[in-house]
Order: sequence, then structure tokens, then C-alpha cells
Amino acid sequence: MSDWIVRLIEQSGYLGVGFLMFLETVFPPIPSEVIMSVAGVAAGQGKLDYGLVVASGTAGAMLGNTFWYLAARALGIQRLEPFIRRWGRWITMSWAEVKRAEVWFELHGTFFVFLGRLLPTVRSLVSIPAGLLKMSFRRFLLASTLGTAIWTAVLAGAGYKLGENFTDIDKILGPAANAILVVLIAGYIYRVWTHRHMPVGEDAPKVDMTSL
Repeated sequence: MSDWIVRLIEQSGYLGVGFLMFLETVFPPIPSEVIMSVAGVAAGQGKLDYGLVVASGTAGAMLGNTFWYLAARALGIQRLEPFIRRWGRWITMSWAEVKRAEVWFELHGTFFVFLGRLLPTVRSLVSIPAGLLKMSFRRFLLASTLGTAIWTAVLAGAGYKLGENFTDIDKILGPAANAILVVLIAGYIYRVWTHRHMPVGEDAPKVDMTSL
């Protein structure tokens, strides 16, 4: 996969870096670890400027992040209420938990989004709950941009230092991403098991808004 990424960055420079990071955000199988590391290698060789590499990578990723946030916000969590009430057992969440999550996100959403941008696998997903739960766009933009800038700077810096050995980065981050994915899957299975008796459909309890 890295060969065509290398060619695109060589041919398109900063525009290519930004475009690839945009694609990585909307289509996660394209790895940011390779994109920014390759761009960092080019910066180390004097072909690109390190600061502009980080800026273009951050800008491209933020376009994708904003796309998912706005799409999720336009959908809105309220439209999902019938689905959650009927199938909440399988998404391991009741409507009451959704309402509590809204309150929690209002208090802690900024840190959640910032931290999520620094975690492989998770970083491509955090825009969706932020949008669904209608997190302030200004807070979302600030937390996402800061976290994304740190992530791209670290990856580009690693490529800058390692040079052609940038593939060593994936040897570290690859297992980390797989470990996070395993934890997420295990957590989902556990939640499904513990929610197996949760009532669904018309039997699901209504939420007493005065208690939230």
C-alpha cells in the first residue's frame, strides 16, 4: 500500500498529504501512520518542509473529521431513539444510557475527543458520538485540531528521524492498534452478554427526564 502513497506525495506534495489524510479519516483502512511517516521522510530529505507537512496533514484530517461530525449532527441522536429502543440490546445501550451520555459528554466531551484523536483505530470514530450528542462545534474543532496536530506531528517527526526505515513505526503502532481493536471487541461482547436481559421494543422502560 505504501508504494502508491509515496508516489502521490512525491507528485503532489502538500496537497497530496492533505488529500491522503482526508481519505484516511473517511476511509480508515488507509493508514495515517504510513501517510505522515512518508511525508516526514520527504521532509527529512529536504523535499518538503516539516511544518507544512504537519499543517497539511492536520488540515486534511480535520476536513474528514468535520465531515463525520456534521453528518452525525445532522442525523441527531433523537432520530435513533426507535432503533435504540428496539435493538438496544445489540448495540449495548439503552435510551436511558444515551440520555446520561449526553450529560457526560457535555462535561467531559472535550477531553474525550482530544484523547481519542491520539489513539489508533479510535481516532477515526470519535467524530460520530460528538456529532450525535451535539457537542459544541467550537469545542469539537479545538479538541480535534489539537489532538490531530499532535498525532500528525509525531508521525511526521518519526519519519523525519527514521528516514527510509519509517516502516519501523508500523511495527510499534500496528500491534497497538490491534490491541485496541481486540479490547473494543471484547468490551462489546461483554456488554452484549451483560445486556442480554435488557428489555427491548415496546417493553423498554421510558425515560424519566426529571431524574437526569
